[in-house]
Amino acid sequence: MIRKSLDLVNQRGGAAQDDVLEVIHDLMHLYRSQQHRMLRDAGQEVTHLETRVLGFFARHPGATLSALVAHAGRDKGQLARLVGGLRERGLLVARVDEADRRNQHLHLTDAGAEVQQGLRRHARKLSAAAVRGLGEEDKRELLALLARVRSNLEAAGAD
Repeated sequence: MIRKSLDLVNQRGGAAQDDVLEVIHDLMHLYRSQQHRMLRDAGQEVTHLETRVLGFFARHPGATLSALVAHAGRDKGQLARLVGGLRERGLLVARVDEADRRNQHLHLTDAGAEVQQGLRRHARKLSAAAVRGLGEEDKRELLALLARVRSNLEAAGAD
């Protein structure tokens, strides 16, 4: 019952369905909701932002908090608290930079890598389910259209 009511929270009426960005937002909300449910069912209590941070350090092992802040565009204090919590839970570890001891390089622990790998496996399953029934040409066209939407938004932001 709770899951069903949570899924209904961000659903909109038919009026917004012709707004491409609203549809994309709704799809991403559904995707994140299903990811979060998978983590919760597996006994992992990891928030969406925590999964993004783990993903960043999986792709950039040894990066610093400053690099994460520059990438994420979020408040440094917020990210520092989040990273601290991930370290306390044993998902991240910090190693001091020998050349500049003020810097700490962050790495996934084995437990953090396991969570991240589980997320990636589930993301691949969700992605495959999302495009089930689409042919290769359809997928290429969808990706091209989304790239055009992104390009348009980037150009509009430059104005």
